[in-house]
Amino acid sequence: MPEDNRIAALKEILSTHPDDAFARYALGLEYCGSGQLDAALAEFRRLLAAHPDYTNGYFMAAQTLVRAERPEEARSMLKDGIQCAERTGNRHALSEMQGLMEELKQG
Repeated sequence: MPEDNRIAALKEILSTHPDDAFARYALGLEYCGSGQLDAALAEFRRLLAAHPDYTNGYFMAAQTLVRAERPEEARSMLKDGIQCAERTGNRHALSEMQGLMEELKQG
């Protein structure tokens, strides 16, 4: 399915199910993949506002912020994400976010 069709399909899902966490996350990923970083960040922020325990949302938002050359905001997002991963017991996400945090400290 072409990228524009995936974005349209996800928007359609969200028009009828605005609290669908996976659709919101997937829309953020699609925007990020197409270089629409501000739109991606907006979707990740909506996701995390409605679903603060959606751990992967923090990691992808932080990666998007790094890509947008906004390292301070990325570090802040990672701090929140690390707290979420610890709270929810998501050890894999915790490890990934700690690794990205270390990269940002060195860069």
